[in-house]
Amino acid sequence: MARITASVYTSHVPAIGAAMDLGKTHEPYWQPVFKGYEYSKQWMKDNKPDVIFLVYNDHANAFSLDLIPTFAIGTAAEYAIADEGWGPRPVPVVKGHPELASHIAQSVIQQDFDLTIVNKMTVDHGLTVPLSLMCGELDPVKDAWPCPVIPFAVNVVQYPVPSGQRCFNLGKAIARAVASYDQDLNIHIWGTGGMSHQLQGARAGLINREWDNAWLDQLIAHPAAAAATPHIDYVREAGSEGIELVMWLIARGAMADCADGAGGGHPGAANNSTVPTVKHRFYHVPASNTAVGHVILENNQS
Repeated sequence: MARITASVYTSHVPAIGAAMDLGKTHEPYWQPVFKGYEYSKQWMKDNKPDVIFLVYNDHANAFSLDLIPTFAIGTAAEYAIADEGWGPRPVPVVKGHPELASHIAQSVIQQDFDLTIVNKMTVDHGLTVPLSLMCGELDPVKDAWPCPVIPFAVNVVQYPVPSGQRCFNLGKAIARAVASYDQDLNIHIWGTGGMSHQLQGARAGLINREWDNAWLDQLIAHPAAAAATPHIDYVREAGSEGIELVMWLIARGAMADCADGAGGGHPGAANNSTVPTVKHRFYHVPASNTAVGHVILENNQS
């Protein structure tokens, strides 16, 4: 059966993608950001998955205010790169995995989570920037991403938005869905967005280093406590866009120590699950007036 072996967490700041696309990664301002992902790119090569389940939020490109799904799973064979106002990013088309995506949709909906099934959509920087950070700069014509990607879009843009607890529980349901798939696949689940930042209003430019790192500590060692963080705490402490961190809880909920054993590929073994191994942790400010957080966790397979 399929199994989730690792989770990746990272900010998806659009300016990071622009810095890569415009050849600015070696400039003094950007060097510390990209240095924090050097380990990650090698780890990705050494631990290449068969499929990436990538949790992100659309930024009014695939969806507009006319239609705002809370949770949307992409089931297409491929996804074009969105034009966000200055042309599509020069990165490869994203290939999907319709069979696994459809299976996950079926399983998760039967577990009483309402998902919107999307058979055609474009993907924006919320999905492509994490891929670029983890996989490096690729030629849009000659190269390809290392594996298929299942896009999973979460509404954290237009209120009402889902709670952290809801997202955490959804991650558990996704892990059970993956574990019930009848092909031997190595799956990575990624949670993207965040960390503390606010793009408008009197607190525009807000960054809260102390809160960010305390929340990362909880995400790693006490995920249930992180999931219980009230919505108002994200807004007050991490800014209006800090709510994107609830998407990280989907990925964390899918790990073996949280997901009733399903995330590690051994249903029923939850009591024997251990906290996943922290392979890498990175935090830096600023990157376009935003805090950048990044963690890689590996399941301890038994």
